[in-house]
Amino acid sequence: MPETEIRPAVVALLCDSDFKFRRDTNTWSHIDGRPFTKEEQATALNATRAEFEDFAAQHTRYMEYLRTKEQAPEALQQFLAPFMDQLSTKTLGNAVELMTEAERAQLDQLLGRMIEPPRRFTAYTF
Repeated sequence: MPETEIRPAVVALLCDSDFKFRRDTNTWSHIDGRPFTKEEQATALNATRAEFEDFAAQHTRYMEYLRTKEQAPEALQQFLAPFMDQLSTKTLGNAVELMTEAERAQLDQLLGRMIEPPRRFTAYTF
């Protein structure tokens, strides 16, 4: 049996769907509330299993991204604790002086998660 080719445009449409059926248009809607066109609805309904699986995998990665973003403040506390324990004057600047280059990169990553606004779920981003 030939392998099913995944059509990126179909996956992108699925990623922009809220999957709530609108009685007024007999279609699903985009995430922003716009109803699907009849063509978009037909495309979504004709998506292959592989395309739905690709969408699901991307959505799972997005949910993981949101989870790590939500947990960033606690992760930062846990990351800084061992450095703060070594200091008599407990400041972030003093803690940074104790860090290796790799640890400073990890600190930057944690701070970025906290500061950066959450990204929207879009196809092929996560």
